[in-house]
Amino acid sequence: MAQVTFDRVHKAFGAFVALEELSLAIQSGEFVSLLGPSGCGKTTMLRLIAGLEDTSGGTISIDGRDVTQEAPAKRKLAMVFQSYALYPHMTVAQNIEYPLRKRGVPRARRREQVKRAAAQLQLEALLDRKPRQLSGGQQQRVALARALVRDPAAFLLDEPLSNLDAKLRAHMRAELIELHQRIGKTMIYVTHDQLEAMTMSDRIAVLDQGRLQQFASPQQIYHRPVNRFVAGFIGTPAMNFIDGTLRPDGNRLAFDAGRLSLKLARPLVRPDAVRDEGVAVTLGVRPEDIVLAGEGERATVKVVEPTGHESIVFFDLAGHTVVGRIGPDVHLAPGQAVSLTPNAARLHFFAAGDG
Repeated sequence: MAQVTFDRVHKAFGAFVALEELSLAIQSGEFVSLLGPSGCGKTTMLRLIAGLEDTSGGTISIDGRDVTQEAPAKRKLAMVFQSYALYPHMTVAQNIEYPLRKRGVPRARRREQVKRAAAQLQLEALLDRKPRQLSGGQQQRVALARALVRDPAAFLLDEPLSNLDAKLRAHMRAELIELHQRIGKTMIYVTHDQLEAMTMSDRIAVLDQGRLQQFASPQQIYHRPVNRFVAGFIGTPAMNFIDGTLRPDGNRLAFDAGRLSLKLARPLVRPDAVRDEGVAVTLGVRPEDIVLAGEGERATVKVVEPTGHESIVFFDLAGHTVVGRIGPDVHLAPGQAVSLTPNAARLHFFAAGDG
Protein backbone atom coordinates (compact mmCIF):
# COMPACT_ATOMS: atom_id res chain seq x y z
CA MET A 1 0.00 0.00 0.00
CA ALA A 2 1.11 3.55 -0.63
CA GLN A 3 0.37 7.10 0.47
CA VAL A 4 0.50 9.52 -2.45
CA THR A 5 1.00 13.22 -1.74
CA PHE A 6 0.86 16.26 -4.03
CA ASP A 7 2.50 19.40 -2.68
CA ARG A 8 1.74 22.51 -4.75
CA VAL A 9 2.07 20.58 -7.99
CA HIS A 10 1.90 22.69 -11.13
CA LYS A 11 1.73 21.38 -14.70
CA ALA A 12 1.68 23.49 -17.85
CA PHE A 13 1.79 22.53 -21.51
CA GLY A 14 3.14 25.71 -23.02
CA ALA A 15 0.67 28.47 -22.17
CA PHE A 16 -2.02 25.98 -21.12
CA VAL A 17 -2.15 25.28 -17.38
CA ALA A 18 -3.35 21.72 -16.80
CA LEU A 19 -2.87 21.71 -12.99
CA GLU A 20 -2.49 24.77 -10.79
CA GLU A 21 -0.80 24.56 -7.38
CA LEU A 22 -2.54 21.31 -6.48
CA SER A 23 -2.05 19.88 -2.98
CA LEU A 24 -3.69 16.78 -1.50
CA ALA A 25 -2.77 13.56 0.31
CA ILE A 26 -4.20 10.15 -0.66
CA GLN A 27 -3.95 7.81 2.31
CA SER A 28 -2.57 4.29 2.13
CA GLY A 29 -5.26 1.79 1.15
CA GLU A 30 -7.79 4.40 0.02
CA PHE A 31 -9.91 4.20 -3.11
CA VAL A 32 -9.83 7.77 -4.44
CA SER A 33 -11.57 8.96 -7.59
CA LEU A 34 -10.39 11.95 -9.60
CA LEU A 35 -13.61 13.41 -10.96
CA GLY A 36 -14.38 16.31 -13.25
CA PRO A 37 -15.35 17.35 -16.77
CA SER A 38 -13.17 16.69 -19.80
CA GLY A 39 -10.00 18.76 -19.71
CA CYS A 40 -10.08 19.40 -15.96
CA GLY A 41 -6.66 17.80 -15.34
CA LYS A 42 -7.57 14.42 -13.85
CA THR A 43 -5.71 12.26 -16.41
CA THR A 44 -2.74 14.63 -16.25
CA MET A 45 -2.72 14.15 -12.49
CA LEU A 46 -2.68 10.35 -12.90
CA ARG A 47 0.13 10.49 -15.46
CA LEU A 48 2.18 12.68 -13.11
CA ILE A 49 1.80 10.08 -10.36
CA ALA A 50 2.91 7.36 -12.79
CA GLY A 51 5.88 9.42 -13.97
CA LEU A 52 4.63 9.54 -17.56
CA GLU A 53 4.66 13.36 -17.42
CA ASP A 54 7.12 15.73 -15.75
CA THR A 55 5.87 18.35 -13.31
CA SER A 56 6.34 22.07 -13.98
CA GLY A 57 6.62 22.72 -10.25
CA GLY A 58 5.94 21.23 -6.82
CA THR A 59 6.64 17.73 -5.53
CA ILE A 60 4.99 14.29 -5.63
CA SER A 61 5.76 11.85 -2.82
CA ILE A 62 4.97 8.16 -2.37
CA ASP A 63 5.17 6.98 1.24
CA GLY A 64 7.13 10.12 2.10
CA ARG A 65 9.71 9.57 -0.67
CA ASP A 66 10.03 12.36 -3.22
CA VAL A 67 9.50 10.68 -6.61
CA THR A 68 9.07 13.87 -8.67
CA GLN A 69 12.18 13.11 -10.74
CA GLU A 70 12.08 9.33 -10.37
CA ALA A 71 11.64 7.05 -13.40
CA PRO A 72 8.24 5.32 -13.77
CA ALA A 73 9.75 1.83 -13.34
CA LYS A 74 11.05 2.73 -9.87
CA ARG A 75 7.72 3.94 -8.47
CA LYS A 76 6.22 0.43 -8.05
CA LEU A 77 2.88 1.43 -9.53
CA ALA A 78 0.58 -0.38 -11.95
CA MET A 79 -1.57 1.46 -14.48
CA VAL A 80 -4.74 0.15 -16.13
CA PHE A 81 -5.74 2.00 -19.29
CA GLN A 82 -9.08 2.69 -20.91
CA SER A 83 -8.05 0.66 -23.98
CA TYR A 84 -6.93 -2.42 -21.92
CA ALA A 85 -3.69 -2.53 -24.04
CA LEU A 86 -3.62 -6.34 -24.29
CA TYR A 87 -1.23 -8.06 -26.71
CA PRO A 88 -3.51 -9.65 -29.35
CA HIS A 89 -1.03 -12.42 -30.32
CA MET A 90 -0.64 -13.62 -26.69
CA THR A 91 -2.97 -15.79 -24.64
CA VAL A 92 -4.59 -14.51 -21.47
CA ALA A 93 -1.95 -16.30 -19.39
CA GLN A 94 0.87 -14.79 -21.44
CA ASN A 95 -0.62 -11.30 -21.14
CA ILE A 96 -0.88 -11.62 -17.37
CA GLU A 97 2.65 -12.95 -16.93
CA TYR A 98 4.28 -10.45 -19.29
CA PRO A 99 5.38 -7.98 -16.55
CA LEU A 100 6.95 -10.87 -14.63
CA ARG A 101 8.88 -12.06 -17.69
CA LYS A 102 10.20 -8.55 -18.22
CA ARG A 103 11.48 -8.58 -14.62
CA GLY A 104 13.16 -11.97 -15.06
CA VAL A 105 10.96 -13.83 -12.57
CA PRO A 106 11.59 -17.61 -12.78
CA ARG A 107 9.09 -19.61 -14.80
CA ALA A 108 7.68 -21.68 -11.92
CA ARG A 109 7.07 -18.56 -9.85
CA ARG A 110 5.48 -16.81 -12.84
CA ARG A 111 3.00 -19.63 -13.27
CA GLU A 112 2.11 -19.56 -9.58
CA GLN A 113 1.49 -15.81 -9.59
CA VAL A 114 -0.52 -15.94 -12.82
CA LYS A 115 -2.68 -18.70 -11.35
CA ARG A 116 -3.28 -16.66 -8.18
CA ALA A 117 -4.20 -13.49 -10.08
CA ALA A 118 -6.46 -15.41 -12.46
CA ALA A 119 -8.28 -16.97 -9.51
CA GLN A 120 -8.82 -13.58 -7.87
CA LEU A 121 -10.43 -12.24 -11.05
CA GLN A 122 -12.24 -15.43 -12.12
CA LEU A 123 -10.16 -15.98 -15.23
CA GLU A 124 -9.01 -19.59 -14.69
CA ALA A 125 -11.14 -20.96 -17.56
CA LEU A 126 -9.89 -18.32 -20.00
CA LEU A 127 -6.12 -18.59 -19.66
CA ASP A 128 -5.59 -20.25 -23.07
CA ARG A 129 -7.76 -17.82 -25.02
CA LYS A 130 -6.64 -14.82 -27.08
CA PRO A 131 -8.02 -11.32 -26.35
CA ARG A 132 -10.22 -11.37 -29.49
CA GLN A 133 -12.09 -14.35 -28.01
CA LEU A 134 -13.04 -12.39 -24.88
CA SER A 135 -15.88 -10.02 -24.05
CA GLY A 136 -15.15 -6.44 -23.02
CA GLY A 137 -15.58 -7.27 -19.35
CA GLN A 138 -13.27 -10.27 -19.62
CA GLN A 139 -10.60 -8.17 -21.34
CA GLN A 140 -10.88 -5.61 -18.55
CA ARG A 141 -10.36 -8.33 -15.94
CA VAL A 142 -7.25 -9.53 -17.81
CA ALA A 143 -5.85 -5.99 -17.75
CA LEU A 144 -6.53 -5.85 -14.00
CA ALA A 145 -4.90 -9.24 -13.47
CA ARG A 146 -1.79 -8.10 -15.37
CA ALA A 147 -1.59 -5.11 -13.01
CA LEU A 148 -2.32 -7.23 -9.94
CA VAL A 149 0.41 -9.79 -10.68
CA ARG A 150 3.06 -7.07 -10.33
CA ASP A 151 2.09 -6.60 -6.65
CA PRO A 152 2.22 -2.78 -6.98
CA ALA A 153 2.11 -0.31 -4.11
CA ALA A 154 -0.85 1.41 -5.82
CA PHE A 155 -3.12 0.98 -8.82
CA LEU A 156 -3.72 3.84 -11.24
CA LEU A 157 -6.91 3.35 -13.27
CA ASP A 158 -7.67 5.66 -16.20
CA GLU A 159 -11.40 5.39 -17.04
CA PRO A 160 -11.13 1.58 -17.27
CA LEU A 161 -14.89 0.99 -17.63
CA SER A 162 -15.74 3.63 -20.21
CA ASN A 163 -15.78 1.16 -23.14
CA LEU A 164 -18.33 -1.15 -21.50
CA ASP A 165 -22.11 -1.07 -21.84
CA ALA A 166 -24.21 0.15 -18.90
CA LYS A 167 -25.06 -3.30 -17.50
CA LEU A 168 -21.47 -4.54 -17.71
CA ARG A 169 -20.16 -1.31 -16.18
CA ALA A 170 -22.40 -1.84 -13.14
CA HIS A 171 -21.11 -5.41 -12.82
CA MET A 172 -17.46 -4.34 -13.13
CA ARG A 173 -17.95 -1.54 -10.57
CA ALA A 174 -19.01 -4.17 -8.06
CA GLU A 175 -16.02 -6.36 -8.99
CA LEU A 176 -13.59 -3.47 -8.53
CA ILE A 177 -15.08 -2.60 -5.14
CA GLU A 178 -14.77 -6.24 -4.08
CA LEU A 179 -11.18 -6.43 -5.39
CA HIS A 180 -10.21 -3.32 -3.45
CA GLN A 181 -11.76 -4.67 -0.27
CA ARG A 182 -9.94 -7.97 -0.73
CA ILE A 183 -6.43 -6.72 -1.49
CA GLY A 184 -6.51 -3.41 0.41
CA LYS A 185 -4.25 -1.60 -2.07
CA THR A 186 -4.33 2.12 -2.79
CA MET A 187 -6.42 2.74 -5.91
CA ILE A 188 -6.55 6.06 -7.78
CA TYR A 189 -9.32 6.09 -10.33
CA VAL A 190 -9.93 8.65 -13.09
CA THR A 191 -13.52 9.09 -14.25
CA HIS A 192 -15.93 11.70 -15.56
CA ASP A 193 -18.84 9.49 -14.42
CA GLN A 194 -20.09 10.74 -11.07
CA LEU A 195 -22.01 7.51 -10.41
CA GLU A 196 -18.75 5.54 -10.56
CA ALA A 197 -17.06 8.02 -8.25
CA MET A 198 -19.93 8.16 -5.76
CA THR A 199 -20.43 4.40 -5.50
CA MET A 200 -16.79 3.24 -5.46
CA SER A 201 -14.75 5.84 -3.60
CA ASP A 202 -13.63 6.43 -0.05
CA ARG A 203 -12.96 10.02 -1.11
CA ILE A 204 -13.42 12.03 -4.30
CA ALA A 205 -11.19 14.80 -5.63
CA VAL A 206 -13.36 17.10 -7.75
CA LEU A 207 -11.35 19.13 -10.27
CA ASP A 208 -12.25 21.94 -12.63
CA GLN A 209 -9.91 23.77 -15.00
CA GLY A 210 -6.84 22.36 -13.29
CA ARG A 211 -7.88 23.37 -9.78
CA LEU A 212 -8.94 21.16 -6.90
CA GLN A 213 -12.46 22.19 -5.89
CA GLN A 214 -13.17 19.72 -3.08
CA PHE A 215 -11.59 16.55 -1.67
CA ALA A 216 -13.94 14.69 0.64
CA SER A 217 -16.14 11.63 1.06
CA PRO A 218 -19.00 11.10 -1.42
CA GLN A 219 -21.52 11.96 1.32
CA GLN A 220 -19.79 15.24 2.19
CA ILE A 221 -19.47 16.26 -1.44
CA TYR A 222 -23.14 15.53 -2.11
CA HIS A 223 -24.61 17.07 1.03
CA ARG A 224 -22.01 19.77 1.78
CA PRO A 225 -20.60 21.01 -1.57
CA VAL A 226 -18.10 23.82 -1.04
CA ASN A 227 -19.16 25.85 -4.09
CA ARG A 228 -21.67 26.07 -6.88
CA PHE A 229 -19.51 24.12 -9.35
CA VAL A 230 -19.33 21.04 -7.10
CA ALA A 231 -23.03 21.32 -6.25
CA GLY A 232 -23.99 21.46 -9.92
CA PHE A 233 -21.58 18.78 -11.11
CA ILE A 234 -22.57 16.16 -8.53
CA GLY A 235 -26.08 14.73 -8.69
CA THR A 236 -28.40 13.50 -11.45
CA PRO A 237 -30.55 15.39 -12.29
CA ALA A 238 -28.41 18.37 -11.37
CA MET A 239 -29.16 20.71 -8.47
CA ASN A 240 -31.66 23.48 -9.19
CA PHE A 241 -30.28 27.02 -8.94
CA ILE A 242 -32.37 30.16 -8.57
CA ASP A 243 -30.86 33.61 -8.13
CA GLY A 244 -32.40 35.75 -5.43
CA THR A 245 -31.92 38.69 -3.08
CA LEU A 246 -31.51 38.34 0.66
CA ARG A 247 -33.68 41.01 2.27
CA PRO A 248 -32.49 43.24 5.11
CA ASP A 249 -34.15 41.15 7.83
CA GLY A 250 -31.60 38.44 6.95
CA ASN A 251 -33.99 35.52 6.76
CA ARG A 252 -36.19 36.10 3.72
CA LEU A 253 -35.18 35.57 0.09
CA ALA A 254 -36.95 37.36 -2.74
CA PHE A 255 -36.89 36.14 -6.35
CA ASP A 256 -37.94 37.90 -9.54
CA ALA A 257 -38.65 41.29 -7.98
CA GLY A 258 -40.77 39.75 -5.26
CA ARG A 259 -42.88 37.40 -7.39
CA LEU A 260 -41.42 34.52 -5.40
CA SER A 261 -40.17 34.53 -1.82
CA LEU A 262 -38.82 32.06 0.69
CA LYS A 263 -38.85 32.36 4.47
CA LEU A 264 -35.73 30.82 6.00
CA ALA A 265 -35.74 28.85 9.23
CA ARG A 266 -32.96 31.09 10.54
CA PRO A 267 -31.12 34.17 9.27
CA LEU A 268 -28.55 33.37 6.59
CA VAL A 269 -26.35 36.30 7.66
CA ARG A 270 -26.43 38.88 10.42
CA PRO A 271 -29.22 41.40 9.71
CA ASP A 272 -26.78 44.31 10.18
CA ALA A 273 -24.61 42.87 7.38
CA VAL A 274 -27.40 43.18 4.79
CA ARG A 275 -27.66 46.44 2.88
CA ASP A 276 -31.04 48.09 2.25
CA GLU A 277 -31.06 46.84 -1.34
CA GLY A 278 -30.29 43.32 -0.16
CA VAL A 279 -27.51 40.85 -0.98
CA ALA A 280 -27.48 38.77 -4.18
CA VAL A 281 -27.31 35.02 -3.47
CA THR A 282 -28.07 31.80 -5.34
CA LEU A 283 -30.41 29.23 -3.84
CA GLY A 284 -29.60 25.58 -4.59
CA VAL A 285 -32.16 22.79 -4.15
CA ARG A 286 -31.61 19.17 -5.12
CA PRO A 287 -34.47 17.57 -7.11
CA GLU A 288 -35.29 15.14 -4.30
CA ASP A 289 -35.79 18.11 -1.96
CA ILE A 290 -38.58 19.63 -4.08
CA VAL A 291 -41.78 18.81 -2.21
CA LEU A 292 -45.38 18.95 -3.45
CA ALA A 293 -47.23 21.01 -0.85
CA GLY A 294 -50.62 22.70 -0.71
CA GLU A 295 -49.24 25.99 0.65
CA GLY A 296 -46.17 26.20 -1.60
CA GLU A 297 -45.43 28.30 -4.66
CA ARG A 298 -47.67 27.75 -7.67
CA ALA A 299 -46.04 25.90 -10.58
CA THR A 300 -47.03 24.10 -13.77
CA VAL A 301 -45.90 20.65 -14.86
CA LYS A 302 -43.96 20.82 -18.15
CA VAL A 303 -42.52 17.33 -18.71
CA VAL A 304 -42.83 14.01 -16.87
CA GLU A 305 -40.15 11.31 -17.29
CA PRO A 306 -41.23 8.05 -15.59
CA THR A 307 -38.31 5.78 -14.64
CA GLY A 308 -40.24 3.09 -12.78
CA HIS A 309 -39.19 3.71 -9.19
CA GLU A 310 -39.77 7.47 -9.53
CA SER A 311 -40.59 10.21 -12.03
CA ILE A 312 -38.32 13.07 -13.05
CA VAL A 313 -40.62 16.07 -13.41
CA PHE A 314 -39.82 19.45 -14.98
CA PHE A 315 -41.87 22.33 -13.55
CA ASP A 316 -42.35 25.93 -14.66
CA LEU A 317 -42.00 28.05 -11.53
CA ALA A 318 -42.57 31.73 -12.37
CA GLY A 319 -40.49 31.35 -15.54
CA HIS A 320 -37.82 29.15 -13.94
CA THR A 321 -37.47 25.49 -14.97
CA VAL A 322 -37.21 23.45 -11.77
CA VAL A 323 -36.60 19.68 -11.72
CA GLY A 324 -38.01 17.39 -9.05
CA ARG A 325 -37.87 13.69 -8.23
CA ILE A 326 -41.38 12.49 -7.47
CA GLY A 327 -42.36 9.11 -6.00
CA PRO A 328 -44.10 6.46 -8.14
CA ASP A 329 -47.42 6.87 -6.32
CA VAL A 330 -47.85 10.48 -7.46
CA HIS A 331 -49.23 10.84 -10.98
CA LEU A 332 -48.73 14.17 -12.73
CA ALA A 333 -49.54 15.30 -16.26
CA PRO A 334 -48.16 18.12 -18.43
CA GLY A 335 -50.07 21.34 -17.90
CA GLN A 336 -51.20 20.36 -14.38
CA ALA A 337 -51.01 23.09 -11.72
CA VAL A 338 -49.25 22.13 -8.48
CA SER A 339 -47.75 23.77 -5.41
CA LEU A 340 -44.04 23.36 -4.68
CA THR A 341 -41.93 24.06 -1.63
CA PRO A 342 -38.29 23.13 -0.92
CA ASN A 343 -37.24 21.04 2.05
CA ALA A 344 -36.17 23.89 4.35
CA ALA A 345 -33.65 21.70 6.19
CA ARG A 346 -31.71 20.89 3.02
CA LEU A 347 -31.22 24.19 1.22
CA HIS A 348 -27.87 25.35 -0.18
CA PHE A 349 -26.78 28.97 -0.61
CA PHE A 350 -23.97 30.31 -2.74
CA ALA A 351 -22.48 33.75 -3.20
CA ALA A 352 -23.79 35.17 -6.46
CA GLY A 353 -20.37 36.40 -7.55
CA ASP A 354 -17.85 33.55 -7.17
CA GLY A 355 -20.17 30.70 -6.29
